Amino acid sequence: MNDHPKPPDAPRPLAGTEGHGTFTVDVIERGAPREGHPQEMNRRLFVQLLVWRCPPELNLAELTLALTAALGASGLGSVVYEDVNNPRGLAVLGFSETPADFVQKLRPVFSQAPLDALVFVPELTMLGRTYSSGYEDKLEFWLLDRPRQTAKNPDWPWAIWYPLRRSGEFARLTGKDQAGILREHAAIGRAYGEADLVHDVRLVCHGLDRNDNDFVIGLIGKELHPLSHVVQTMRKTRQTSEYITQMGPFFVGHRVWSSDA
Repeated sequence: MNDHPKPPDAPRPLAGTEGHGTFTVDVIERGAPREGHPQEMNRRLFVQLLVWRCPPELNLAELTLALTAALGASGLGSVVYEDVNNPRGLAVLGFSETPADFVQKLRPVFSQAPLDALVFVPELTMLGRTYSSGYEDKLEFWLLDRPRQTAKNPDWPWAIWYPLRRSGEFARLTGKDQAGILREHAAIGRAYGEADLVHDVRLVCHGLDRNDNDFVIGLIGKELHPLSHVVQTMRKTRQTSEYITQMGPFFVGHRVWSSDA
């Protein structure tokens, strides 16, 4: 969590400009200027978490091997977790710039035997996309490379994934107040990251989440305790205590495999 750009002192201008009954749509991701040139691109990474349960009559170890083999053959960038809170649970974290890959590459994996016998756990599904703040020094790295590298890092097998929703009241704050609240949150995150305790993946999920959440957060690290500890510490911040209306459900996983893609 240490190397995310610092929150801006003022919010970015809206992507569109509204007035006189018109609205201009702008979906470009933008980072900080480099050598006097703006960073702009219309690319981002979509990330999806799917969770499954292995029925007791089936061999969990064999299904896990079948799952990793099928994912490797699919060509989709992915990670497999063992579900810490379900002794027969497995989860797949997939990532792609093309969201159709979740349908065209990932869905067929679970349509073939023996993986079609897995029982889906829909309440733990999460889907989000990377986004720019306007202050990224290396925009492509932040949006496309860093989330993959963080999720697949062999030294960081533990993960906690959860969605959250901010209150509408936060959006009505002045830019100065928002910036102060976000700086407090970011300072804590950087401290955990600089100590190599917690590294994060942050996604927006507006319109993608079944429960109308705003963000999906992944906390990744070499040990589980610091991931829980940072959640506990963040509860004391003004953002969490006053402006977060919903957090969770939480998925806790231990990575057992990652793809080459």
